[in-house]
Amino acid sequence: MARQFLAFTDAHWGKRTTIFWNKLQTKRHARTPNAFQRAERSITCSPAVSTARSTRENIRNRREHEIEFIQRRIGMLDFVLLNQGYQYLETEPEKVNFFCDQLRVPNQFLPSKIYHGQRTSQPTVRYFVDKFPMFVASDASSPVVTFTYLHGSEASLTEFVHHLEVYLPLFRQLSAFRFLYLARVDSHFEKAKELFDSLVTIPLGSDVSADLLRYFQIRKTWDLSRYTSLTEADLIFRNQAKTRFAGQRFEHLYRGWKVGRVTESDIRQDFRGSERHVTVHFAAEVLCRFAVPEQEPEG
Repeated sequence: MARQFLAFTDAHWGKRTTIFWNKLQTKRHARTPNAFQRAERSITCSPAVSTARSTRENIRNRREHEIEFIQRRIGMLDFVLLNQGYQYLETEPEKVNFFCDQLRVPNQFLPSKIYHGQRTSQPTVRYFVDKFPMFVASDASSPVVTFTYLHGSEASLTEFVHHLEVYLPLFRQLSAFRFLYLARVDSHFEKAKELFDSLVTIPLGSDVSADLLRYFQIRKTWDLSRYTSLTEADLIFRNQAKTRFAGQRFEHLYRGWKVGRVTESDIRQDFRGSERHVTVHFAAEVLCRFAVPEQEPEG
C-alpha cells in the first residue's frame, strides 16, 4: 500500500511515490486490481514485493488472489513494518532448517501441503504455506519461537481452529513457544483464547486426561443431584475445572462420555500426557496500520 511505502521512507505523497509506482509497474512487480481502482492511493504488489520477507522464495504460481487474501497479506506486512527489530524466520527453507536442524524436529511434524503438478511431474511438498510472520527470541537455554496468526475478514473462527489443528503436531515437539493472535479489532479475542486453551494449551498439559475424567465424574454426579456424594474438595475442583475445560469441544466430549459413546480410553488417548513439560504463552493484540504519523500542529 502507498501508506506503507510513505511511512517506511518517511516521505509524503508526491513525486517520490509516483516514481516508485512507475518503477514497480515497469518491472511488472506490481499492479492495481480492479477492486482497488477507486481506492485512494492504493498499490498492490506481487507476493515477492508486498511481503518483503518473501523476496528470496520461489513463487510457484502467479494467479489472481481473492481480496481477503490480499488484505491479509497487507496486514502481515503491517506487522513486519511495525516490528522490524524481531529476528524473523523469513523463508520456507529458513523455517524448515530452524525446526529440523536446530531443534531436531522431524519434518513430518511440520505443517505442510502437497501440490500436484502435471501428470508427468512429481508432487511437491511445501511447508508453512500460510506465511504468517514467525520470529525467534533467544532464551538462556534455547531459542523460543513466536508463531503469529492474523484473523482475516471472516466472521467466524473456523479458519483459526483449522490453523491450530494443522500446527498442533509441531507444537507437541517443542519444549516452549509463544503464539500471537492478531486482528484489526478485539471482538474475537476472548473466544480465540478459549479455543487456543481448548485445542493447544490443555492437550499439551501433563496428564490432562485424568483431570478431565475427574471433572466429568463430578459433573455427572452434580447433574444427577447427588450432592451428598461430593466432598468439599470435589466442589472446589469442579469450580476450577469449569473454566479450564470450557468450550464446545469439551461439551461434546462430556455428552458423548455421559451416554457411553466416548470411553475413558478414548479420552486418555486424545489427551495423553506429554513426556516433556511444555511452556506455552498466548497473547492477542490489535494490529494497527503502518502509516505516516500525523504532524503536530505548529504554534
